[in-house]
Amino acid sequence: MVKIVIAEDHLVVLNGVKLLLESQSDLEVIDQGTNGNEVLEIMSKGNIPDVLITDINMADMDGLELILKVKSQYPSVKIIVLSMLNSLQHVLQAFKNGANGYLVKNVGYEEMLYAIRHVANGGQFICEEISSIMLDTLQKSPTAFLNIEQIMEKMGLSEREMEVLELIGEGYTNMQIADKLFLSKRTVEGHRQNLLEKTGVKNTAALIKYAIRTGLMQ
Repeated sequence: MVKIVIAEDHLVVLNGVKLLLESQSDLEVIDQGTNGNEVLEIMSKGNIPDVLITDINMADMDGLELILKVKSQYPSVKIIVLSMLNSLQHVLQAFKNGANGYLVKNVGYEEMLYAIRHVANGGQFICEEISSIMLDTLQKSPTAFLNIEQIMEKMGLSEREMEVLELIGEGYTNMQIADKLFLSKRTVEGHRQNLLEKTGVKNTAALIKYAIRTGLMQ
């Protein structure tokens, strides 16, 4: 029996995943939390799963930070990200932090179940959609993955600033970005200003152009 804990703050997604997993005779959802702090509290009480399934965008403590803390405190726990985010920056950072699998939320039931069992048995898994994006990116630019991390390090960009940059590139306003990332509008404005200063550009249009040219955005 594979014991599972789910970290997910959208009840529709949470209940759908639970129903699917509980229909399987070899999978058991032993607990759930809506953010990283709740999951760590669950584990501190001894309710430690074989597999943790976590979203990335959650209030209080996001999935990327949760991965780091779980791997530090409970190294035997396997971790699968289940997220709306399909950018390579998030995938690479999740695995760098210690994730064992990455799924997007439109993944099929069979692929999700296979991923959980495969990761529980010690494997790693990337869903078909992410694999296709990676292959396409590598075909266009063989050094793309290396370039992203090198550029981020050179420019001193944080993961949160990269998230804001990606949403800016998708046309979201400061308020919309704040809602998506559970931040205040003032905080988003601060991240946007930091991006302009660190890239040395004067406005949002120039920022997006710079990010595409340097490989920060695809």
